[in-house]
Amino acid sequence: MRFLSHLCLGTKAIFIGLAWILLSSTAGHADELEAIFQNPPPAAKPQVLWMWMGGAVSSEGITRDLEALKEEGFGGATMVTLSDTCTPWSGVIANTPAPQAVAFTEPWWKLVKQAASESRRLGLDFGIYNCPGYESSGGPWIAPEFSMQEIVWSETRVKSGTTFSGTLERVKPKLAPVEPFPVFDPAMGKAGWPDVPARRDFYRDVAVLALPADGVAAREKIIDLTGKMSAEGRLEWTPPAGDWIIYRFGRTTMGALIQPCQPEAIGLECDKMSREAVEFHMNQIVDEAKRHLGDLVGNGFSHCFFDSYEAGTPGWTPRMREEFSARRGYDLTPFLPTLAKRVVGSEAETRKFQADFDRTIRDLYRDNYFPTIQRVLNASGLAFMCEPYGGPWEIAEAVPSVDRVTGEFWTEKGAFAPNDLAPTIAAARAAGRGIIEAEALTGQPRDSQWTETPGWLKPIGDAAFCAGVNRLVLHRFVHQPFDDRWRPGVTMGQWGSHFDRTQTWWKPGKAWVSYLARCEALLQWGELGADKNDFSMGEISGKVELSVVHRQKNGVDVFFVANLARSGGGAKCSFAVSGRQPELWNPVTGERRDLSEGESKDGRTIVPLEFAAAESCFVVFRRPSSTRTGIAVEKDFAPLKAVGEIAGAWQVSFDPAWGGPKETTFAKLVDWTRRAEEGIKYYSGTAVYTKTFDLPDATSTGGKLFLDLGTVRDLAEVRLNGKNLGVVWTAPWRVEITGAVQPAQNKLEIEVTNVWANRLIGDERQPPDCEWGKGDQGYGGPLKKYPDWLMKGGTRPSEGRFTFTTWNYFTKDSPLSPSGLLGPVRLMRESR
Repeated sequence: MRFLSHLCLGTKAIFIGLAWILLSSTAGHADELEAIFQNPPPAAKPQVLWMWMGGAVSSEGITRDLEALKEEGFGGATMVTLSDTCTPWSGVIANTPAPQAVAFTEPWWKLVKQAASESRRLGLDFGIYNCPGYESSGGPWIAPEFSMQEIVWSETRVKSGTTFSGTLERVKPKLAPVEPFPVFDPAMGKAGWPDVPARRDFYRDVAVLALPADGVAAREKIIDLTGKMSAEGRLEWTPPAGDWIIYRFGRTTMGALIQPCQPEAIGLECDKMSREAVEFHMNQIVDEAKRHLGDLVGNGFSHCFFDSYEAGTPGWTPRMREEFSARRGYDLTPFLPTLAKRVVGSEAETRKFQADFDRTIRDLYRDNYFPTIQRVLNASGLAFMCEPYGGPWEIAEAVPSVDRVTGEFWTEKGAFAPNDLAPTIAAARAAGRGIIEAEALTGQPRDSQWTETPGWLKPIGDAAFCAGVNRLVLHRFVHQPFDDRWRPGVTMGQWGSHFDRTQTWWKPGKAWVSYLARCEALLQWGELGADKNDFSMGEISGKVELSVVHRQKNGVDVFFVANLARSGGGAKCSFAVSGRQPELWNPVTGERRDLSEGESKDGRTIVPLEFAAAESCFVVFRRPSSTRTGIAVEKDFAPLKAVGEIAGAWQVSFDPAWGGPKETTFAKLVDWTRRAEEGIKYYSGTAVYTKTFDLPDATSTGGKLFLDLGTVRDLAEVRLNGKNLGVVWTAPWRVEITGAVQPAQNKLEIEVTNVWANRLIGDERQPPDCEWGKGDQGYGGPLKKYPDWLMKGGTRPSEGRFTFTTWNYFTKDSPLSPSGLLGPVRLMRESR
């Protein structure tokens, strides 16, 4: 393209015109891209997992929750009814507001109908979990015959030359359920391993086999006595020479119970390997939904969710013998003794059977569980949403039967902690799923104690975006049934990040939700870039950790570049694109601008990029450009020079409803927790900083002018001379003030919001008026009962307390979270 530099202006104009004609097919896509970035469509808006905690539910609260989600910018909610609290096992809080609202009963369906109707009114995507709890698929309607099953057996020894005549003992299994985790035991009033009488009462014979008592059992020595035993278990048999063992094999329910659900909603897990059992379970859900919701099914109520699997691996299903024979080509009956730890034929033959048996279980999950769910749901206009991992199946084999593929990641000590996310994303892409969702930012109690903030969560979510997720389903948003004065309110026990509408930062946090929506809009657009070498970097400065995902469509390329480090720096970034103008799109602010620095070389565009801590951007190529020489018209990342500090005293206004002074003066900026006044030291919520300032002479000339807030704990909304400049919630902690500032008498207002932890800790200095239990993992404990003063609307006994919640992480000596505008607040001028 070197000849272009010799063309005259007219020839150059002709060339550019021809280039636009050749690229005309990209123009529509470029316009589309800009439109969805500015106004993300509903599919690009993040969603939430909406937890209804036991009987803590109200009609008024449902409407308030959904209206809050809509206003905040979320796209939908998937609701699950759990036990009153999670420790993580089921827990009961006595004196619950709506004890009649038991999952999948008439009163509960009435509330679900309201939620579906309100979701349709508000244009929100609404779905429910498929069982009374999050684990896994079943309920009180599952009879033992349709439950997850296992093989059990009894052993009867027969000595050489002795005829056995009598009843073969029927095994008496332990009544405790066979599943990985404890469940709530109503008899004990706490989590444990409750008796499941069906483990004793439900039994069906499978086979009766006789084997030599000791050693490896040659297949020809295994004698099938099934047809010789009566229905009552009586057998008469004279063995060949030697000592023998008669095995009476039968099947019974594993007793696996769904969890963590209300005690009244406990039921068995359905048999996932049986098409009939899965269909029965799904018809129970769908038929009841149709009966109670009517035309809202498929139009207001859109999907059914299956969480990650924790129900264990079954050992049998009624048609196992027929299924095994059809799939593996031989009869499994002679190998049943291997389940009793016997070696049949040889060690190699036994291992082969065990592998074949395990493969058959995976096949039956693939062929019966997932497709049956999808078929029943789709027939009624509902989508199958699922986290398809954690169970006895191959992820890649299950995903094609899932409509909405969902992964999962946690905030493990402030880092991205995926749970089987990579194989789930790979399988979803192979199955052609354009939107890949994830249960997002799930918090352990050590990480999420009403202390998490959007800025802290941002690089963790960005890591998920770079991994391939393009719609976050935040874990969690808890239903709030009470009057809004009782905050922070109901929790999911100790679990999850706190995204509730009662969060201190719910209102300013809308800026973060907008960021997520912009990212998801562009990451859902187009197709995934196929070339792993489409991005590289060099000449790194600082301590950045860059991760990238590439989308493309019809000659338009979009790169999401995220600094996952909580420190800043820069890098020369190389993109496998040439001949097109690079643009920088900022998903935090929505701003877009051309990048003028950089060069084209060997079919690539090399652009220097700079990042603040945990900063991200999109680099977009959608327009033709001339050859890039590397000589910039102006710097893309102009250095900022401090030209003045807004120092001195500030007027600060707190909300007296939460214990703070209505008006006070800070002689200088200081952490609230360093103040002597308890109303400030333990304050949680929003305080307004006000100050009037004049511009110093140093700001009279130069480039753009910025207000740098220094350190903010934790979000700040800035207004200057009555103009709202937006919410600052992540680095760089500054706003541009060029168009809002005036030479003198500038009125600056900064609304600063911190987290709930401090007020909760301060309240622990007051006399208690709630009873607390103990959690299972050492992070506080649950409310034992909803207090009468709350339920009856009386005066609160402990008048010095401001907060109410259902899980208490703190003592009066717990460490406080730094809070407030810490500064320094400086005026910064671009230096180009």
